[in-house]
Amino acid sequence: MDTPAAADLLLVCGVPAPEDGEWLDGIEGSMPEPALRIVAGESGRIAGALDMARRDLIDRTVTWHRADVADEPGAHEHGDHEGHGEGHHHDTHHDSSPPEASDDQGDQGPNRHRMDGHGDHAAHSGHEGHEHHQPADHGPHKDHMDHACHDGHMGHMGHEMHTMGQVAGLPMAERGDDRDELRLDQLHVPIGPALSDWPAGLILRLTLQGDVVQDVAVDHLRVPSVHRLPFWDEPWLRAAQGEKVTRDRAARRRCAAHLDSAGRLLAVVGWDDVAARCRRLRDEVLSGAPREGVDGDLRRTVRRVGRSRPLRWSIAGLGELSADRARAVGVTGPALAADGDAYNRLLMWMSEVERGLDGLDDARPLAPDDRTGPRGRLDGPRPPSQALLDVLPELLTGAEFACARIIVASLDPDLDELALASVSGAAHA
Repeated sequence: MDTPAAADLLLVCGVPAPEDGEWLDGIEGSMPEPALRIVAGESGRIAGALDMARRDLIDRTVTWHRADVADEPGAHEHGDHEGHGEGHHHDTHHDSSPPEASDDQGDQGPNRHRMDGHGDHAAHSGHEGHEHHQPADHGPHKDHMDHACHDGHMGHMGHEMHTMGQVAGLPMAERGDDRDELRLDQLHVPIGPALSDWPAGLILRLTLQGDVVQDVAVDHLRVPSVHRLPFWDEPWLRAAQGEKVTRDRAARRRCAAHLDSAGRLLAVVGWDDVAARCRRLRDEVLSGAPREGVDGDLRRTVRRVGRSRPLRWSIAGLGELSADRARAVGVTGPALAADGDAYNRLLMWMSEVERGLDGLDDARPLAPDDRTGPRGRLDGPRPPSQALLDVLPELLTGAEFACARIIVASLDPDLDELALASVSGAAHA
């Protein structure tokens, strides 16, 4: 789904930190009813969690349908509908995490339905013990608004909301000087941390005047300090720690990482078919497909991307980053080698993918001093993705709002790398 408004299920993979609750609530609040959030604390529990979610969504859809029928004229003559009150629904969060892994999440409130990690849904199927709440269009806020309209106090309410800086819950614009020294409206817009084709956990707080980005603050969700190497950098970090890693494993990880980044950028631009092809090739490379099985399709994809004039016209000139500037701020890897804009960075990814084909069947050991991961040097003073995050504000400032996601996708920082300094022997192995 492109937006929460098109979804009815929010699946949280892993145990969320207590401070993540606010943005999870915000995402769920953007989903239409019936909406369901479910937590799968471990990878092996995802299938069971999805089965539980499917059954509960069916139950809740039936409940809402009955509530709609009950609201029709004359429906009350037939009595209650199996104990479900009018317009009521279940606001339920399932947690399929192990109990010991979820104790640190704090008070989950009366609307959380906790489940054990074995997918036992029998007790839930009857929905006993669930809290009932009125749907949004019959809630107390709507009653209050209706009352204000009927009593002629809407103007007073609007004045109060205006003085609080909001109208109907939406932030009001402020005034500020633009680049032409004109006083124009400013709007503060956060983007992230959970969007489709967006670096997971990244938050950008933009100040907009019209459709132009005037200021950028880069933030992100807390990166857990766990003893787990970042997925895309794993072969090089393991080799640096003295483990035996073959060159083909590193080549496959690099090719897959660049295909993943290219697929994300192409999806943001609107090239969905080529983006899907990049992701399919990424999965095949990671799964160990022989070079002969992916060579032809991969080279055709590289040629199609490189020869497309509409693609070049749509992203050329966005996020200009010269090699000198990249080197000065500590950027390494493809973003440095590209020496240009979003289009140059896309071509660099595709070029490295094509060059990496020669190493897919290389069984020689990876050199321990090879520390160049998909996004840059792993033995520098800071992780490669930290340098990409640091350069984002200057690339986004002055850009049109519609171009911001393209520029971010053309850098594609991996926030997992931010924990490198906490992994023993990773950053300076």
